[in-house]
Amino acid sequence: MPEPATAKNSITLRFLAAPTDVGYSGTVDAGTVLEWIDKAAYACAVGWSKSYCVTAYVGNIHFADPVRVGDMVEVESTIIHTGRSSMHIQTIVSSGDPKGGGATMRSQCLVIFVAVGKDGKPIPVDAWTPVTDAEKEQEQLAIKRVDIRADIVKAMSRQVYTEAGTAPRTVLRFLAAPTDVNWGGKVHGGTVMKWIDEAAYVCASRYCGKDVVAVFSGGVRFYRPLLIGNVVEVEARLVYTGNKGMHVSVHVRSGDPKTGDLELTTHCLTVMVARDETGTAVPIPPWNPVSDEDRELEQHVREIIRIRSRIPGNRLPSHLQGSGNAG
Repeated sequence: MPEPATAKNSITLRFLAAPTDVGYSGTVDAGTVLEWIDKAAYACAVGWSKSYCVTAYVGNIHFADPVRVGDMVEVESTIIHTGRSSMHIQTIVSSGDPKGGGATMRSQCLVIFVAVGKDGKPIPVDAWTPVTDAEKEQEQLAIKRVDIRADIVKAMSRQVYTEAGTAPRTVLRFLAAPTDVNWGGKVHGGTVMKWIDEAAYVCASRYCGKDVVAVFSGGVRFYRPLLIGNVVEVEARLVYTGNKGMHVSVHVRSGDPKTGDLELTTHCLTVMVARDETGTAVPIPPWNPVSDEDRELEQHVREIIRIRSRIPGNRLPSHLQGSGNAG
């Protein structure tokens, strides 16, 4: 855990988890937590850059324990590395009983924001210089993840998804509403991530016939802004199953409803698990690839898992260890 940073490069939001935050699982869903993460990281990025900022990437999001309605929530965002126009922000979500007892970490991730000018193009930001040993260690971890993230982005960008795939899929379609707006007049990145979680939930729960929750999301890449009034299409496709996890690839596309043309806005891979009445993760039926594209997607996910295992603190899942043909 990093030492407390100066106020200049860190911000903490505090609030109570409201009854309206409860999701399908009876606790606060991952999508709402992602909204909180994006808002706190945005505030941190704007405070540092003194300009409007856009979400560029969200990665390695682990959901450890659920946030419950009535919890006191703390979302701490801290800049741990800067590029020319980018800010790498470590965000930790903790919660606990407001009557006392301390807060427990519920999730954490790295968010990358880019500062942009009035023309929408990236602008330089001041460099963040770590001072303490803990800050220097955090920066080095962020730097190590740059190449790993590039490998993930490259692998995801070259993968093809067509109608030749036979895996279960879900498509949600709707208009981006004025209530989805962010401070720059576009759709909030956290809102897009909530849509991703909802589509993955429908796809995974339909497949296994049980209640499901997100335990991980990664490689959330934002390609272009999504505008208020756009038609939005969120497609979730099951691409791989482990012992308990269902890996769901989610593509968000959007466009002008007058033309019907949709462009890719966001893409990510998220992992859902099924739970029983006690909240314990339970095994799910394996999905077996049928078409050539199915098999290619399975190998693609295995490749992504192996790349992510290089992130400090991650490990290769036991069901892939020693698998020579895992891709």
